[in-house]
Amino acid sequence: MPDHSYVTIRSRLSCRVGEILALVREKLQYSEEQPSRPGTLILVAVTSSGEKAVFRPSDEAVFTTLGVNTHLFACEAHELDTLLPLPEEIHWSPGDSKLHDMSAEEVANQLVTFDWELFSCVHELVLQRCSEVQHWVATEILQCQSLPKRVQLLRKFIKIGALCKQQQDLLSFLAVVLGLDNPAVSRLRLTWEGLPGKFKKQFQQFEGVADPSRNHKSYREVVASLRPPLIPFTPLLLKGCGPVIVQEERGSVHKVAEMVRSIRRYRSVQLALDVEPSPSHLQTKAYVRQLQVIDNQNLLFDMSCKLEPKDV
Repeated sequence: MPDHSYVTIRSRLSCRVGEILALVREKLQYSEEQPSRPGTLILVAVTSSGEKAVFRPSDEAVFTTLGVNTHLFACEAHELDTLLPLPEEIHWSPGDSKLHDMSAEEVANQLVTFDWELFSCVHELVLQRCSEVQHWVATEILQCQSLPKRVQLLRKFIKIGALCKQQQDLLSFLAVVLGLDNPAVSRLRLTWEGLPGKFKKQFQQFEGVADPSRNHKSYREVVASLRPPLIPFTPLLLKGCGPVIVQEERGSVHKVAEMVRSIRRYRSVQLALDVEPSPSHLQTKAYVRQLQVIDNQNLLFDMSCKLEPKDV
């Protein structure tokens, strides 16, 4: 709601906006905080940068279109201008992250496990996960005020990326690489200069896999060399399938069929990680499944410039 209070409802992912608002109205009718029945409600998506998108009652599956820090607001039309992002998405507090106390191996294992769970269910959530992991990498590094600790995080993320690649989770592997390539992170000259040579060389190799030239040739060669189970970089898997599905052309049907066959092949063997649970296992699991991220690129760049001003 506009005052950042919220209601929880249960609905299908494919639910129409009109149905969602009916459920919200019913919930509010019996809420002690909302003694009077609300007027005509609209459903609005608000991003962390304050951009708003008003949905039509006939729109479907709006949950699958939300960005990492995009929230749905229900309000009356006259309240639209009062909608603001959640306070924690506008303000950030510098300080050490929980990640400092976690091992790269354990974080990588939990990333792989969670990605496989998502990939085994619905790939729309995996698309959002890709963006989430990218912004997590940037957020963690840019919130770290200490230069030595920032270099440690840089090393840890490269190690996490290497471990994800080793376990054939190309989703988190490339998301980590793209997160480190975020302009707000890549401009941190002092931080990158503190990185040992072998880590710099390893990251350059990772960037080679992420190179989009020649229709992502390097990435496709890596995928072709692997056997199931593997978690692909889903945005590339789905590339080009959206608009052509609607056109219902013969070529598009072939593309969609090939994509479905690929997904079935990648998960034709069950992923099983041979991991000994540690005392910190549950803490790391909870951390990886509820990543706290900043997805506002302007804010990330401001944080970057405060860490290392442009004239440094």
